[in-house]
Amino acid sequence: MDRGRFPIDPWRLVETSYHPDDLGVTETLFTVANGYLGMRGNPEEGRPSYAHGTFVNGFHETWPIRHAEAAFGFARTGQTIVNVPDAKVVKIYVDDEPLTFGTSDLEFYERSLDFRDGLLRRNLVWRTPSGKRVRIHSTRMVSMTQRHLSFLTLEITMLSGDAPVVVSSQIINRQDGRDEYVGAEQPQVAIGMTDPRKAAAFAGRVLEPRLHYARDDRMLLGYRCATSGMTIAVAADHDLTTSDEHEIVVRGDEDLAKTVFRVDATEGNTITLCKTVAYHSSRGVPVRELSDRCDRTLDRAKRQGLKHYLEDQRAWYGRFWDAADVEVGQLADDPVGTASHELAAVQQAVRFNLFSLAQASGRTDGLGVPAKGVTGSGYEGHYFWDTEVYVIPFLTYTLPEVARNALHFRSLMLPAARNRAREMAQSGAMFPWRTINGEEASAYYAAGSAQVHIDADVAYALTKYVRATGDRGFLVREGIDILIETARMWADLGFWRSNGDESFHIHGVTGPDEYTTVVNNNLFTNVMARFNLEQAVEAVEWVREADPVEFDRLRARLDLSGEEVDEWRRCAAGMSIPFDAGLGIHPQDDFFLDREVWDLSKTPAELRPLLLHYHPLVIYRFQVLKQADVVLALFLQGDRFSDDEKRADFEYYDPITTGDSTLSACVQAIIAAEVGHHDTALRYFHEALYVDLKNLHGNTVDGMHVASCGGVWSALVSGFGGMRDHGGELSFDPRLPVGWPVLRYRLAWQGARLLVEVTERQLRISLEVPPAEGDTVTVSVRGTSYDVSAAAPLEVVLDDQGPRMTGVVDDHPITGGIRADGSTITAGVPDPIVHEPETGELPAYQEQTPPMGPHVPQS
Repeated sequence: MDRGRFPIDPWRLVETSYHPDDLGVTETLFTVANGYLGMRGNPEEGRPSYAHGTFVNGFHETWPIRHAEAAFGFARTGQTIVNVPDAKVVKIYVDDEPLTFGTSDLEFYERSLDFRDGLLRRNLVWRTPSGKRVRIHSTRMVSMTQRHLSFLTLEITMLSGDAPVVVSSQIINRQDGRDEYVGAEQPQVAIGMTDPRKAAAFAGRVLEPRLHYARDDRMLLGYRCATSGMTIAVAADHDLTTSDEHEIVVRGDEDLAKTVFRVDATEGNTITLCKTVAYHSSRGVPVRELSDRCDRTLDRAKRQGLKHYLEDQRAWYGRFWDAADVEVGQLADDPVGTASHELAAVQQAVRFNLFSLAQASGRTDGLGVPAKGVTGSGYEGHYFWDTEVYVIPFLTYTLPEVARNALHFRSLMLPAARNRAREMAQSGAMFPWRTINGEEASAYYAAGSAQVHIDADVAYALTKYVRATGDRGFLVREGIDILIETARMWADLGFWRSNGDESFHIHGVTGPDEYTTVVNNNLFTNVMARFNLEQAVEAVEWVREADPVEFDRLRARLDLSGEEVDEWRRCAAGMSIPFDAGLGIHPQDDFFLDREVWDLSKTPAELRPLLLHYHPLVIYRFQVLKQADVVLALFLQGDRFSDDEKRADFEYYDPITTGDSTLSACVQAIIAAEVGHHDTALRYFHEALYVDLKNLHGNTVDGMHVASCGGVWSALVSGFGGMRDHGGELSFDPRLPVGWPVLRYRLAWQGARLLVEVTERQLRISLEVPPAEGDTVTVSVRGTSYDVSAAAPLEVVLDDQGPRMTGVVDDHPITGGIRADGSTITAGVPDPIVHEPETGELPAYQEQTPPMGPHVPQS
C-alpha cells in the first residue's frame, strides 16, 4: 500500500489524497454497513464513481436460468441482489459551481473509516473557481443498534467570502439506470460474461414504482421487484441548522426524490445538515406498510436525536472489540509500544478485517452472510459454504448470538433443502451451493451442485457452535433436524463396496477445489461426511438420554428409527479415506494422482487466475488446485491425521495450489504453521490479510472477500495461536511467528471469555468473564490439562514454538513419484487456449520429467 496516501493507524483506515484510478477498490474499502444495509464508499456528491452501490441483504430479483442444453434437476431460477435506491447523495454547489472530485481544486482532503464507531468521515477544503475557500466536513454511519437506520451529516463553512450555497439531498433509483451523468457508472457484466465472480446485468426494469412523495422535510421512494415480488421503501428526513437566510424546495417523481436547501451563506458561518435515512424491505409486504414502518423509524430517530445513536454505536463497537480484538506486536508492559513499522501495519490490517466481519454479520438478524457482505454485487449477493466454514467459527468464539442467528437462517432453508434432495433422487436434505432464497442458483453443476460437502459444512458449523456455547436448546429445537437430514443424505448418496473388508464410498462429487470436479471419494467430502454422520449419531443418542420426551417427538416428527441411526454409525466407520502408501500422501480423490501435474512455477502471472484463461476441461486434466482441499481437511478434522501425514500432504499440495480462490491462503497459513513451515505460514497470512486492502485478486471492486476476513481470524487464532477444539476440548499449541513479541486474542467458551496471550516463552490464559456454570474453564496445552479461573490465571512455559523449517516451501511441484500402476508422475504446462488458424486444434502442453522423489522439493 502507498503509505503516503494510506498511513498506518491502529484504529482507522485513512486516505489523505484523492485518486480516480482506483475508485472501485476504495468504494469497497470505505463501505459502511451493519450486515443488513450496506452503503459503498461513493462520494456524497454522486460523482465520479466506479459503481454506485447501496445493498440490502437478501433483497433480490429472480430470473429464469436459460441453459443452452438443459437437463433434469438443473438450477432453474437465478437470484441477484438488487442495487436499492441510493440515499447517500448530497450534492453541493457554491456560486452555482458543483463540487466534483477529480476536477475541483482541493487544498486539503482526508477520508477515514473508524473501526471504533463505524463512522466514515471526510474533511476537505475546496477552492472554488472564483477563488473562495470552503471547508466541508461530512460523516456517514449505518447503525449497528437500529439496523434500518443510517445517518449522514454535512457541515459547510465559507472560509473566505460570502456565496450562495445549494445542498441537494436526493434518493435515486440507480438500479434501473437513473443517473444524470452518462458514462459515470460502470455496468454489471452482461450475460455471457467471462468472469463468474461478477454479477450479471438485468435485461429489463427491476424496481416497479409503487409509492413516492417529497413533502416538508421528508421524502420517500417505494418499489416492488418485477419478478421476485420483494418490496422496499426508502425514506429520508432532514434537519438543517444555519443562521443564514435560506429556503427549502422539495421535488419528487418515481425514480428521484430531492430536498434542496438554498442558503445565502456568509463568511465564517457554518451550515449543518443531518440526513436520517430508513430502509425497510420484505418478501412481499405492501409498500404502503413499509412506508409506515419508515415513518415510525424516522419519527423515533427524530425524538431520540443523532447524539443518542452515535453513543449507542460507539458502545456497540466497544463491546465488539472487547470480545473480538486480536493484538499483535505490543507487550502489556510496553504501553508506549515498540512494535515495528511492519507489525503496526499488520495490526491495522487485522482490525480492518475484523471490522469487516462485524459490518458483514453484526445485524444480519435472521439472514445469511453473503460472500461479499453488503459491500458490492459480486457473486450476485449469494450465500455459500463460506459462512459455515470461515465466518461462523469467528462468530461462535466472539459473538455467539450472531452465530446462532446465522445457523437459524440455515435451519429455515431446511424445507427447500429437503425438496432439492428429492429432486436429486436423494433422501434427507441437500443444501444449495449458492442461493439467496433457499433454491439452488448454481447454473454450473460441476463446480456448484456437485459440492455436496456443503451439507457437512453446515453440520460442522452447527456442532462447533453447540460445543463452544453449550447451547443444547438450539440443538434440540433446530439443529438436530439438520444433523439427521444431512446424515440421511450421506447414507443414501454413498454405497458399500467389498474387497475383503467393506468400505463406504461417495462418488460423483466435487470438493472445495473447483479445478477438480465430479470425482470419486473426494477426501475432504468423505472426511467431513464421516464427521457429519458421527455427530448425527451422537446428537440423537444425547437427546434420547437427556430428554426422552423430546426424543419421542423427534422420532415421530422425522420418522426416525434405531436401525437408521445404526446405519449412520456403520457408514462413518467404513468411510473410504484415500491414501497412497507409496507416496505417503492422501490423494485428493481416487483418480487425482492419475493426472499429470501442472507446473505453476512455469505459468506466467498474466495467465492467472487459471479460470479466466483456460477452458475448464483443460484445467480438469491436471493435478492443479484452485484452493486448499485436502489441506482444509487437515485443519477442520486435524485430530484424524498424524503430524507426519499433515506435513507430507501440505508439502505435496502446496506447489500445485494456485490460490486463485481467496479462501485458500488463510488455510495454507494455518497448516504451514502447524507443520513447521513458519516462513511460508507468514507469507500466506500476509496474502490473506491484504487481499482486499491491496486488491491482490483484482476484484475488490466487486466487494469485500468476507470469508477471507474470517480466515484471517482463524489464521491468527488457530494458526499462530494454536487453538483447536476437536471433540469439544479447547486446546492450545502455539506457533508465534519470529519477530512477533506477542499475540493476544479473546475466546468465548461455555459462557466465559478467555484472554489468551502468547509470547516466545509463555502461554498465558486468564478469564475476563467467568463461565455460565462453575468457576473454572478446562483447557489443554500441548497435551496437558489445566483449569483456569479468574483467581488463578494459567501460565505455561513454552520451550519452543513447534518445529521450525527455514525458508518457504519450494514452488516446484513434487514429481518423479511412482503411481500404484508403476508409472511416474510428471509435470507440464498447457498453453493458453487459442485456436491455431491452420488446423483449428488446440496446442499441446510441454512435458517435463525431472528425476525427483515424492517428498524432495526441486531446486
